[in-house]
Amino acid sequence: MTNLIVELSKYLIIILFAGYTYECFSVLGKRKSPQVQERIFGRQTALMFLLHLNAFAVMYAATKESSLLIFYLMQVLLVIVVLNCYHIFYPSSSRLVVNNMCMLLLVGFIILTRLNQERAMKQFLITAASIVITLIIPLLIRKIKFFQKLTWLYAAVGIILLAIVAVFGSTSYGAKLSFTVAGITVQPSEFIKILFVFFAAARLSASTAFRDVVITSGVAAVHVLILVASRDLGGALLFFVVYLAMLYVATKRLAYLFAGLAGGSAAAFVAYQLFSHVRVRVLAWKAPLSVINNEGYQICQSLFAIGTGGFFGLGLYQGMPNRIPVVEEDFVFAAISEEMGILFALCLILVCASCFLMFLNIAMQIKNTFFKLVALGLGTVYGFQVFLTIGGVTKFIPSTGVTLPLVSYGGSSVLSTLILFGIIQGLYILREDEGVIHERKAKSSGKQKTANRKKKETAFDARFENFDE
Repeated sequence: MTNLIVELSKYLIIILFAGYTYECFSVLGKRKSPQVQERIFGRQTALMFLLHLNAFAVMYAATKESSLLIFYLMQVLLVIVVLNCYHIFYPSSSRLVVNNMCMLLLVGFIILTRLNQERAMKQFLITAASIVITLIIPLLIRKIKFFQKLTWLYAAVGIILLAIVAVFGSTSYGAKLSFTVAGITVQPSEFIKILFVFFAAARLSASTAFRDVVITSGVAAVHVLILVASRDLGGALLFFVVYLAMLYVATKRLAYLFAGLAGGSAAAFVAYQLFSHVRVRVLAWKAPLSVINNEGYQICQSLFAIGTGGFFGLGLYQGMPNRIPVVEEDFVFAAISEEMGILFALCLILVCASCFLMFLNIAMQIKNTFFKLVALGLGTVYGFQVFLTIGGVTKFIPSTGVTLPLVSYGGSSVLSTLILFGIIQGLYILREDEGVIHERKAKSSGKQKTANRKKKETAFDARFENFDE
């Protein structure tokens, strides 16, 4: 009976997620009235809760653990609180971004509960605390006016923290990524990438003269070089691509883009020659089966899991995702593909893509240059991180050890991503405020023109009456 429930549920889960994904893009289509948008978001919320209920019902049927029911209710309560807090305190926020954030969190809770319930509970507690912290961020973005003036503070804090990790950080899989304070492990680069975006946006919005671009690029290079010295090459690549995207958009000069790409290619070649763990990852990427017992074991297990799952997946608790090393962090996408199917995984990619499109939409429409570049930078951080994770898992690119935002296990990752989403919501509200101000000015200008026209007509009539006399 349990096998029948699992078998039927996997199709229902895909249908529900496909419906949710369709609504993500239907609302991004031609402009719809607020009433139509509200109905779409309402359907998204219903589909999200039904998918979550279905998944936990299957896991309970497979394990018969009553603790899962309590954990399920805790997650439902958290999502309800998040949705209502944004509705009450930020009525002009982007409902699509809120829904996608909650959906990605729930998908993460589902797969982490399947893989390791203890880690899933820890992730839930970190997420709940992070949401309490980040709910104030949209208000800060909207009200505080001096973010653009803290240029060198962003750079100083980022460089100092990266240097501390490079010197005192603990080594994990060949790279120095984190340090532990009072029993809590922190990965500073997850937060520094946000400071880095603010630094680059502040500098590039102030001036794009050649001298200033050289200075800004030099400071950006310091960030990247420290990450390279720490052997966090995934982080270094992320910082490099984000800065290059922001530089090109700010200056609109192809010469900078081509120079950056050439420099990045040269740096990649040097890194390959200098670092053995880079050569190991490249070898595992090029020919994983030839080194399946050593360097290629992780990627081979990932590809086996994705291939075994097929389009519809094996069903929750029917696969063997725990055979993949570090599956909860770096290779969670492979676990999702194995048990929930490639179709579900494709929907997950599309939901992430809809978030990325919303970030770019905000960047294009906001008028303040500094905040425009911030939105672009954060959007690039999010989109490129998703690309690095999924590309590494599917052998499209060498693995970089980057987590899938809001889905993979990791306290620093989930907190930094929720901060990123909070900043984006603040920028969306700012964009709405700019639209209201522009509309008021237009109305005021229209009224003034009407008044001036009436004055002219009155003066003309008076002159005409004088002429008749």
